[in-house]
Amino acid sequence: MTGVEQFRYDGKHALVVGGATGMGAAAAKIVRDLGATVTVMDYAPVNYETDQAIEMDLRDQDSIDRAVDELPSRVDAVFAAAGIADGPDLMRAVFIGHRHLIERLMAKGLLPRGSAICFISSVGGMGWENDLDRIQDFLATADYEAADQWVKSHDGDGSIHYGFAKQVIGAYVALQGFEFLKKGVRVNAICPGPTDTPLARANADLWLSFGEDYRQATGIQVHQPEQMGNAMVFLNSAAASGINGITLIVDSGHAMASLTNAFPPGKAIMDLITGRVKF
Repeated sequence: MTGVEQFRYDGKHALVVGGATGMGAAAAKIVRDLGATVTVMDYAPVNYETDQAIEMDLRDQDSIDRAVDELPSRVDAVFAAAGIADGPDLMRAVFIGHRHLIERLMAKGLLPRGSAICFISSVGGMGWENDLDRIQDFLATADYEAADQWVKSHDGDGSIHYGFAKQVIGAYVALQGFEFLKKGVRVNAICPGPTDTPLARANADLWLSFGEDYRQATGIQVHQPEQMGNAMVFLNSAAASGINGITLIVDSGHAMASLTNAFPPGKAIMDLITGRVKF
């Protein structure tokens, strides 16, 4: 496969988890335009044209199992795009449910060699390397229920929050890249900057205000879901066949400019996010 064919999805089946709105919906529409047959799983209704829509709730293990059983064929590309901002279901919706779904796909032989998985992390999830021991302890949980119990046992110390959930994704991708590749499956994630999605709008004071000074200084607008969808679709395509175990930052250079002090106003907050300095 050469040239533009590497970017296409003709003859492939793409599964978009959390594809009703936002970045997931953007990825679903893009990958379908590129030739894929697309299944969207979500708790919310899917109000655009797709090949199959399956109601599924990542907060419910049985719901995940039933949804996987409804899949008509193998899956060549998984877009793990569901998420919520906070609350007691945070870890189940952002990570635990996705992990269980992927494990079910593998157990049923639905992820063939040559398939790929892409998660959505966040700029707020950078710096996971500084908390790797604790994250690995969480990731060592055997299954959905054990992971949920781990979260409940640690929730009282205030350390289970959105940033931790997104750090877990970055670490999971890095840690599983090798093991998955032995099975012929690549796994990556994107790390979006502020993006104009329904979830972000619901948390606009925090999420969409972040990086506003950088956008003003560079003359750019807040990111759109299609920018994140494009990055995810690329990472799961044959064109990215050599990319594995990484989290790709998609933020128009804000994080790197801040960390290197090329954009001094952002350095303090990025140092805090990445753990270079402590609160």
